[in-house]
Amino acid sequence: MRWGRVTDEHCCSTGMARLACQTSRWGGTASAWDGRGMSELGLLDTNGILRQPWVAAERTSAGLGWESQYLSVQRERPYGASFAAARTHLVILHLDGPVTVRRGQGRLSRSRQIPAGGLFIHPAGRDLTVELGGPLSTVHLYLTDDLLQDVADVDRPVLLAEELGTSDRLLEQLVLSMDEALRGWEPTARTYVDQLSSMVAAQLVRQHGSAPAGKAAADGRSGGGLGDRQFAAVRSVMEERLADPVPLAELAATAGLSVSQFSRQFKARTGQAPHRFLLGLRVDHACRLLRTGTTPIAEIALRCGFSHQEHLTRVMRAHLDTTPGALRRGS
Repeated sequence: MRWGRVTDEHCCSTGMARLACQTSRWGGTASAWDGRGMSELGLLDTNGILRQPWVAAERTSAGLGWESQYLSVQRERPYGASFAAARTHLVILHLDGPVTVRRGQGRLSRSRQIPAGGLFIHPAGRDLTVELGGPLSTVHLYLTDDLLQDVADVDRPVLLAEELGTSDRLLEQLVLSMDEALRGWEPTARTYVDQLSSMVAAQLVRQHGSAPAGKAAADGRSGGGLGDRQFAAVRSVMEERLADPVPLAELAATAGLSVSQFSRQFKARTGQAPHRFLLGLRVDHACRLLRTGTTPIAEIALRCGFSHQEHLTRVMRAHLDTTPGALRRGS
């Protein structure tokens, strides 16, 4: 196996990664912009593993406008390389195995045979040397440090431990849920993905931090629910934006809170996560339109934030045990 240092210059020699030359490293401004003018996290914000020829991507979150997270699912061939520090934290979930992985250099290196479900965690701001001993299917999830600072309730970089083959069933399921959302992507699932990302960040801070977490992440206190004015303002935004993706950060800003504070206080007020409450508003509005008018079902679906008629049908069947057609006929 040939080893080498993967630098920005090396990345620029490959066609897909030529734009990587434009990125700075830790603390740089590497985010791409999606078609709606929103900044999103992308390949340029990662440490470079995914830009290498031994990685064959199957699906990624590129182009979806995800601002604090980047997800990629791929098949990796055996390799050994070193990568410069990135400004994002990295979680790798092994989808199969076991396979031997070594991280570090010289006498400081360590290796482990990692089974399916094992996790590899690498903190932002640190160089990475890694050797993969066999072919492997993986999910890579990159998160901004701002997201972790938010859930930790601190205004300094969050320090995560370098972990090799650790087991964390909750973190595993959260990453798989994000991949499931990506696999069946609907633009209106944006709030749900943001909520999952915050849950991942909170689990990383609580269970995989190398320094004491902030008070909010450490003890999970909600600080009470949203006030009446806050809740009314947030609900108004949700109702005005039923047809559009609604980032969790926008709802939090409406309430004058951080994302983590908002998520906790919203659930304390309503008993539901924001994305579940928003889905309920969409279903309720669709039901009203179905009962009181003759607008085509496909148009109602789009007006209420569903990607197509089949999407609305699937959600109504799961939540109300009925279909749009049956509801309209029954009225």
